[in-house]
This record gives sequence, structure tokens and C-alpha cells, in this order.
Amino acid sequence: MRVIAGTAGSLPLKAPQGLDVRPTTDKIKETLFNMLHWDLPGSIFVDLFSGSGAIGIEALSRGAAKAYFADLSPKAISCIQENLKFTKMEDRAVVYRQDACSALDSIRLMCREENVDFIFMDPPYDCGHEKDVLAVLGIMPYVTEDTVVIVEASLRTDFSYVEKLGFVMLKEKRYKTNKHIFLKKRISL
Repeated sequence: MRVIAGTAGSLPLKAPQGLDVRPTTDKIKETLFNMLHWDLPGSIFVDLFSGSGAIGIEALSRGAAKAYFADLSPKAISCIQENLKFTKMEDRAVVYRQDACSALDSIRLMCREENVDFIFMDPPYDCGHEKDVLAVLGIMPYVTEDTVVIVEASLRTDFSYVEKLGFVMLKEKRYKTNKHIFLKKRISL
């Protein structure tokens, strides 16, 4: 696993050990960031269920101004901090050892971000965590009509409920074993 492009391009990243970790492959990560490429410079990026932090670090490497990382696992937090130090991106990162919903509230209360540009989440597949997180995102003041929410999920994960939570689906990108869903907050009239 490595940083693909940007200021830290080609640097290797560590991954936490264990069977519950499934890092996003370089090919999928490259496809994802090719879609986000033009909007990353200067952005605020949130990486939930961060694991190694590879997605948020890729965003920082490609020009994001700041990235927030959240994971409950002490091994993951240690790995994220090591990867941030190795890539020299610690000064633009905030790391929370919290569940995703608590971390979103911490961003609101402690950091007082007015607008977050990208929120990426890669929760354990087929557990329903994405629905809980989307419910919280729907009420966060920093999630605007311009915020792009990206969910990595198994191919069988159903997202038919997102409109009830105040989101619209922009795009679905399918891979061999998983998919990325791109959402935005529905514009209130």
C-alpha cells in the first residue's frame, strides 16, 4: 500500500494488522481520486473508519488543506499517526480515537468547521454503520449542499433509504467486490 500521487506520491504506508482490516486497493483508490482530482486542492476532507489513514493521506498529498481521521481501534490510530509522521502531514491532520458519529460531533464542537468538502467512509461491510453515520451527517451544519459524501460498501449494500435522510445519490461506481456511492445533501426549497 502506498500514496499514489501528490507531494507524498510513491511513499509506502503501513496498515494495521488483523483480519478486520481491508485496505482500499491502489487501483480503486486511484480511480476514486481521479474522480475527485480537480476539487481537492484547499479542501477539508474527513476519513471515517480510517484504518491506515490511506484515503485521508492521499487527499492531503493531492492538496487538501486539512484532513480529519476517525477510528475506534488503537492499532489503527497508531498506524494513522505513524503514516502521517512518515509522510510529514501531521500539521494538517486531526486524529480522533472515536466512533464515526462521535468524531463528527467533535469536528462540530471542537474544530468548528463551517464547511467540509469531502466525507469518506469505509465502514465494516454489511453491518449498517453507514446508515447511522448518514443520519448524523444529515444534521451536521458543516455538511452543506456542496459537501460530497462517499461511502465504500459491498456490492449488495442497499442505499434506497438515503433520500429519507436528506441526501441524493449522485453516482455509483462499481468494482469487482465493492462500490463507491457518491451523495450530496438534498437542496432545501
